[in-house]
Parts: sequence; structure tokens; C-alpha cells
Amino acid sequence: SSESGEEEEEWEPKSKIAKRPRLPKKNEAKPKKVAAPRSAVARKKVKKIAIKEMDVSLPIAPPEDNKVQHRKPKEEGVGTKSKTLNQKPEVPIKMEVNSFEGKNIMNLESDEEPSTSVPVVGNEVKHEKCEEDFAFEEPPFKKIKSTTSPEGKPVKNVGGNKVKEEFEMNWDIVQALSEITNVEPWVCANLIRLFKEENTIPFIARYRKELINNLEVDALREVQQALEELRTVAKKTHTMIQKLKKEGKLSGCLLTALLNCRTLEELDHVSAPYKTGSKGTKAQRAKQLGLEPAALSLLQNPMQLNLLSYIRPNTKGLSTIQEVEAGVQHILADIFAKDKDTLDFIRKLCQQRYICIQSALAKVSSKSGNEKDINKFQLYHEFSCNIKSIQHHQILAINRGENLKILTVKVNIPDGVKNEFCWWCVNERWRPKQFLKPELMRLLRNSVEDSYKRLIYPLLCREFRSKLTSDAEKESVMMFGRNLRQLLLTSPVRGRALMGVDPGYKHGCKLAIISPTSQILHTDVVYLHSGQGFCEAEKIKRLLLQYNCSTVVIGNGTACRETEAYFADLIMKKYFAPLDVVYCIVSEAGASIYSVSPEAAKEMPDLDPNLRSAVSIARRVQDPLAELVKIEPKHIGVGMYQHDVSQTLLKATLDSVVEECVSFVGVDINICSEILLRHIAGLNANRAKNIIEWREKNGPFINREQLKEVKGLGPKSFQQCAGFIRFNQEYIKTFCSSKKTEHGSHPFLAKAGAQGKKKSKPTPCAFQWPNPLDQTCIHPESYSIATRFLSFIGGNANDIGKPDMQQKVNAVIQKEGLEGTAKRLNTTVHTLQLIIDGLTQPEGFDIRTDFDKPDFKRSIVCLEDLSVGTVLTGKVENATPFGVFVDIGVGKSGLIPVRNITEAKLSKVKKRRSLGLGPGERVEVKVLNVDIPRLRITLDLIRVL
Repeated sequence: SSESGEEEEEWEPKSKIAKRPRLPKKNEAKPKKVAAPRSAVARKKVKKIAIKEMDVSLPIAPPEDNKVQHRKPKEEGVGTKSKTLNQKPEVPIKMEVNSFEGKNIMNLESDEEPSTSVPVVGNEVKHEKCEEDFAFEEPPFKKIKSTTSPEGKPVKNVGGNKVKEEFEMNWDIVQALSEITNVEPWVCANLIRLFKEENTIPFIARYRKELINNLEVDALREVQQALEELRTVAKKTHTMIQKLKKEGKLSGCLLTALLNCRTLEELDHVSAPYKTGSKGTKAQRAKQLGLEPAALSLLQNPMQLNLLSYIRPNTKGLSTIQEVEAGVQHILADIFAKDKDTLDFIRKLCQQRYICIQSALAKVSSKSGNEKDINKFQLYHEFSCNIKSIQHHQILAINRGENLKILTVKVNIPDGVKNEFCWWCVNERWRPKQFLKPELMRLLRNSVEDSYKRLIYPLLCREFRSKLTSDAEKESVMMFGRNLRQLLLTSPVRGRALMGVDPGYKHGCKLAIISPTSQILHTDVVYLHSGQGFCEAEKIKRLLLQYNCSTVVIGNGTACRETEAYFADLIMKKYFAPLDVVYCIVSEAGASIYSVSPEAAKEMPDLDPNLRSAVSIARRVQDPLAELVKIEPKHIGVGMYQHDVSQTLLKATLDSVVEECVSFVGVDINICSEILLRHIAGLNANRAKNIIEWREKNGPFINREQLKEVKGLGPKSFQQCAGFIRFNQEYIKTFCSSKKTEHGSHPFLAKAGAQGKKKSKPTPCAFQWPNPLDQTCIHPESYSIATRFLSFIGGNANDIGKPDMQQKVNAVIQKEGLEGTAKRLNTTVHTLQLIIDGLTQPEGFDIRTDFDKPDFKRSIVCLEDLSVGTVLTGKVENATPFGVFVDIGVGKSGLIPVRNITEAKLSKVKKRRSLGLGPGERVEVKVLNVDIPRLRITLDLIRVL
């Protein structure tokens, strides 16, 4: 068993900061304001928040109030300016209480409420207006901008970025998270707190931009994963400490070593010798024989060391001088391998040298292996690459070959590293304090070499392999997530009937025609590839003319190529005239799995599973997002080595991407399906089911406030989901008008007592009329600012999305500027920009319109028709770190190597993305090479269409 270990330097704060005293404020002018009496529910909630968050210190901007001037900490050499985020406090902290005086008393023109995402002190919370209102309050960052932070970026809190965790370690979690993710410490501190309060990534990314320095969603996901890994290490460390303490094995040095661990590999290495059932290491057995004083004496006082005195003829391990020397050597080797300075030196040495990873064909596999599998790894039969330059897909391929016992893998560290390390240990780090006899010097050298060969070298190899594999897996998962996002956000093809075709040979091609609103109009089976193609053409033509359908969607499964050729031939002959029919190929990955799922049976109970797949194929073009969310993301098949990576990490990432896409696109609460609704941020299967039940029982939702009446939808869930749920104003106005005619001027008062809800739920009579802001991406917590902005520009809420609104907004912004307007409204630029977007975007705006639509075709090209230099258009099917696969319509995807994808060939929009090309994008390519026997096509990217 391995005995190598690593001890991190114990973290100590530079200055201990006392907790904020819960004392009344002194020497502070405060306008007199009569507090409205709060309900018991409100008082209880405020108290809970205050207690929970008192010992969490975040970078919070000190407020600027038009009426109240708060005290600011004095800082040498800074004058009256506040310190910015990139500056460090230089003086001891004395004003902790003031850091949370950001809950200022708002001026008369602002009625915005503070947000629950910011620490709240009990006596500083603005009183709620009524018992029914939830405390969705704006954070101080959204209210105040300091002179040093014109964009509303929070000024670093004088209390620092210290965050209290459940399991304390010798390292600071904020600093560790910042080092791992390369994100500023103040942003990490804010994110830790936002995640602790159960905020979702879509909510944070859209409505808390100033707290996170406008980070992208992928970066937020990376921080969240890194935070979970650190917390897992801390939790397992403390579990191990309690276990060792109970067993009486815990010493001071071991405790320090455990608390220094930052990764599970380090923790496993340090704790391995002490696990139950372990025989103990060689060093432990030598210590049990009483040789530890001899080993320590050799380093500290070698003149008085006499190894002969330790000989015990009748004791195994001490019977001869050679056994005594071997025991001392094992103890010394263990000391060297667990010394932090020694390990830091060897790691630094390795960073400066050429360390390579090598793979070779295993001897066993070459004799008795499957030749087909062996040939798959032909590139890695004699492979060697520097660990600094090896690609992620190469690591995953090597690991897969090793798991299949086809390859053997090793990390090669040059002998020069060993020689320099041994010299440094003997002559510097572990140099004896006194003169050493030749036989003892030989023992010291042997101990260093033994430590390197038996403990340190295996540890380094494991660390290198573990780091490479971890990075490769994360990149693979992130690549899968980016590809999935691109696929889900494919622009929908609305307003036309579609014919979905699930190709097949023996069992025929399944047809399904759906209406522009996704209703199933007709299903059928035709046999195109069994000699009946001409007869079936008449049936297909009749169906297309009957339902005025001019678009055919063909699944890319079995018999796809033949089915495509069949339709292309009929289209070229103008067989479907007067219809101008076009077709496209769509991935049917996951369609078969979905067609036999309980959800499909519930949605299409009367249809055969084979016909359900044809319906799914058609709907994937009409509304890709609504259809693909029904399928488990990993079955969509746009990843790389997806079965080799951590399935837990993969599922969490892909589920998060689906939630992000559905939330950012938004859903119409009154027409969306339950499956789509459950993917909205803040909702789950039960809440989505309850929303659908409420809708069926009470009719359509009129405004966002009515969501609070739904069972199981509490304040936090409402806060997270409200901004992503939309309302079709025309439909609601029509519904309200009809109800007004039936019930008079108060159409919903009759429902007030009929809900059977708990008293804590608001009654419907409080929210009778639709709110035009509910059709926008503006969050209810910002409605007050939006209303003031509308008054400021002289606009009307009923004109949202109209050209007149755009003109008024542009006029004000050109005159006042974005920052000036934000300052006047006492908010931040990020919040104001979101409000402007919400007011000016046309009704029914869809972010997917900026993405690519399916590639519709009328003719077909064969593989044999390709020649070098041929220019074609195609659609990206999959993206990997080594290149992009493009469907050019010849039945086999071509590969654009990553070296051929340059910034000059990408549009300006693409250059700003984390991934240059993704699934669904249309490209123009040139054929570089065609290998027909091996079915390989190499392409060059000309431009993105």
C-alpha cells in the first residue's frame, strides 16, 4: 500500500476579525419614520434571516442615501473615496456594523424593496406593506452605486471575504475556490452565499449580475461544481477525524495533515495507513518495534546514535543490524514522503522538466484481444506526449484503452529529476545537524532513494494521472453541455404543418403529420423500400395536399439515406406540385426511448409507439426545446466519451443546461406542458403538477402574483421562477373581458373563498387584473423601478414592445445616458438594462431567433460525387476538442479539424462565444480529402452562414 502523503501549509488569518456586535447604531442622523406594524409572519421571517446570516460577511457596497450620510471606514492614503474590489484593507476593522447599514432608508422617489439575497439585520428591514406580500426585496447593490463603482459593482466589505462553513479546514474556502476557478474572491464569496440560499443558476445569471461581476452561466456552473468538491473534501475529512479520534489513532501531526487536504486524493493518501483492516505500512511496523527514536536521532543527533544497541536476536525485524537499518530506512522514507517542503520541491522540479505520459499495446491484448477493438486504439500503440500539451480527448482515449486492458500507460519522469531531488534532500533539506559516519550517510542516501522510488514517484504519477483525467472529464462534460445548449436553442420552425418520417425497411416508414400548433392530424405507415415505392408516392402526395404540408422531416436512423433519396427524387420531378416541398434531416437520438416512456403513453395514449417516434421527429423541428426536454439529455448524443466520465457530474451539468435553456427562453404559463414547466428554475415535478392542476381547476393565470396561490409554491420558489414565466396579454385580456361580462366589475371576487387554501396564501381577490409587465423578462422585484422608469420616460405599460416605446427609451438614454438614468432611479446599470430590454422587446420575443434553423434541401449528393475542392453547405452535428463533425448530406459526416477553424472564418457573434461552432449551425465547407474505403471526409471551413 502507498504511504506517500502531502501536508498543506496551515492557513492562519492575518488578523482576527471580531464578529459584528449586535448593538444599536450610535451617532447617526436618521430621519424620523413611523414603522408600519408587521405581521407575526413577517417578524418571524425577518428574525430568522437575521440570525442565519449574521456571521456571513460579504463584499457589500456601502449605501449612498440622499437623506442619510452613513459613516465610512477611514483608510490611509485614500481620502474620502471608498476602496474598490481590487484593493485590500490596510487597517484593522472597527466598523463592521456599518457594512450592513446598506439597508438604507430609501428616498421618496424609490419604493423598491431590499432583496432576500443580501444579509438582513432585524431592525433595519423595510416593513412589508401587507401580510400577503412575500419579501422579494432588492439587494443594496441594485439600489446604490458608489463613486468608485459607477456600474454598481459592490465595494469590498471592510469585513473581508471570510465565509463561515459547516466544516472548518486549515484553508479558506473562498480563497481556495478563487484559486481553482480563477474567479475574484469577492465574487466567490457572493456565490457561496447565493448558492447557500438555494438560488438557481438561471436566476443568479439574469437577476444578480452585479453580485457576480456578470459571469457567464458556464462559469457559474464551474464554480458551483468546484464548491461542491471542496465541501465534499471538508466533510469527509471531518468524518475521518472523528473516526480516528474514536479509535485513538489521532495525533497532532495527523490532524494538521488531514485539515490541510484540499483534494480527495490527498485525503485518501494521508488516511490510508490508518484505515480499519490495514496491515499498516512498513514505517508503522518499524515504529512498533521501537525504531522511531533511532531514525530521529540520525537526523538530529547522529553522534550519539548506536544502531547495534537496537538489536534483539529473538525479535523479528530486530534480529540483525541489516533488519534494524531497514526499519530505520522505512521510517525515514515515510518522514520524507510526508514532508510538505519536500513534496513542494519535487512538484516544482517536475514543472520545470519534461514529464511525458506514454501508452503501449498490452502484451496480453496483443495475443488474445479482439482485433477490431485493438485497431480502434492504433494511434496509441506507441504513443508519447508531454503532460502539458496532451489533449483532453487523448487522455480519455488512453484511459478507455487501459480499462479495456488493450493499453498499458505510465508517466515517465526523467532520471535527472530523481538525481537532483536526492542531492537536495541529503545536502539541504535533510542534512544532519552533526557529522555523520559513512555507514549512517549511506543509510540516509538509501532512505532518500527508497522514499522517492517507493512512495514519492507513485504519488506523483497518481497526481498527474488524476489531474489529467479530472480536467479531461470536466472538459468533456462542459463540451456536452455546450453542444446540448446549442441543440436546445435551435430556432423553431413555426406556422407550418410538418410531416415527420421515421425511416425503416421491413416494418415500413412511419408517418405523422402535425399542425402548426403541434396537434396530431394524421398518422400512417408506408413501405418505400420493398418494391411499393411508386404506389406509396400517391398516398404521400394525397396527404401532403390534404393537410397543405410542404415540409418533410426525416429521422437520421436506419434507412435514412434511402428515404432521403426517395423524397429528393420526387421533389426533383416536381411530383408534389403545386406544393413546393422541401425536406430536412433531423437527429432521432432518444426518440425510440421516449416513444415507449410513460410520458409518451400519457401524452399519446392511442398511438402505437412506432408512430409516436414519427410525431417526436416532426416536433423536434417545430419546437426543438419543448420536444427535447422530454428526453433524458445524455440520450441526445452530442457528447464525447460520455460513458467514461462521472455520470453524477454529467447528469447534474446536463440537467442544469436544460433548466438554463428553458428558463431563458421562458414559458407561457397558460399553454405550456407539465414536462416543460418542471424544468423552469425554482420548480420541480410536484410544483409543475400543482400549477397544471390549479390551471385546470381555476382557469388561466391572470398575472404572476396568482402563482403564490399554488400549493407548494413558497416565497423562494416564486422568487426563482417568476421572471421566467410569461403571460400572453391578448389571451388574458380576452378572458378578463368575458369574465367581467359574466360577473360584473369584480370578476374574481367570487373565487376568493372557494380555493380552500391555507390562510397564509393570498386570496385571488387581491390580484384581479393582468399586469403588462408579466409578459416581459423583468422580475417582479423590479416592477417598482420599471414603473418609475415608465413615468420618467412618459411611457405607458400597454405600449410594451411597440416602436413608440423604443423611441421614448432611446430619447431618454441618449439624453441622460444609461448610468445617469440608473443613478436617477437609484438602481444599477444591469437592472436598468434588463428593464429596457423587457420594455422594448416585441411581444412574443424569442431568444432562439438568433440561432440557426434546420437546413432544408431539395436534392441529394452521393459520397461518390465528392471530389477534392468541392464546396458544400452543411450543418454541424457535433463539436469536440479536436474538431467539428458536419453533415453535408452524403450519409457520412465530414470532419473539420480544429486547426482549420480560425477566428477569421467565424462571424463576430461566434467569436464572442466560448465555443466557436456548435450543433445546428450552418457552415460552408470545402472538401480537402475523401477516403471512400474508410468512409472518411476531411473538410475545411470557409465561413459560417
